[in-house]
Amino acid sequence: MPQPATRRTVLATGAGALALGCVGCGAEDGGEATSAASASASPAGEEAAATVGKALARTSDIPEGGGKVFAKEKVVVTQPEKGDFQAFSAICTHQGCLVDEVADGTIDCPCHGSKFRVADGSVAQGPAIRPLPQRSITVDGNSIRLT
Repeated sequence: MPQPATRRTVLATGAGALALGCVGCGAEDGGEATSAASASASPAGEEAAATVGKALARTSDIPEGGGKVFAKEKVVVTQPEKGDFQAFSAICTHQGCLVDEVADGTIDCPCHGSKFRVADGSVAQGPAIRPLPQRSITVDGNSIRLT
């Protein structure tokens, strides 16, 4: 007569099945592998990743001493001084709201009033305590691109 399954047996069997199921997750043709983590990636993250290398704006679109928020790409590009272009995440480090304005030398979050300096993304006014993460851009002629 078969013995009833113990909790340990059930858990070990489930873990083994999960591991075997993941063996086929990798692509054999050199393409990208698929995993549960990448399958659950947010559509917003996918959109931002799809815009890398794409021209965001012309240099003339970014005012000196100010900047512009690119909501779809979740990036803000600033020009603190003539010809010096910077880029930062447009996600506020306080509670994840999207910043919506660049005015009077700061990048402003509408949710709780945090403000970040256009020159380096550092906190000018809380409640945020961490700076905006820097994003990588290249300026090629008059074109600004995410890299």
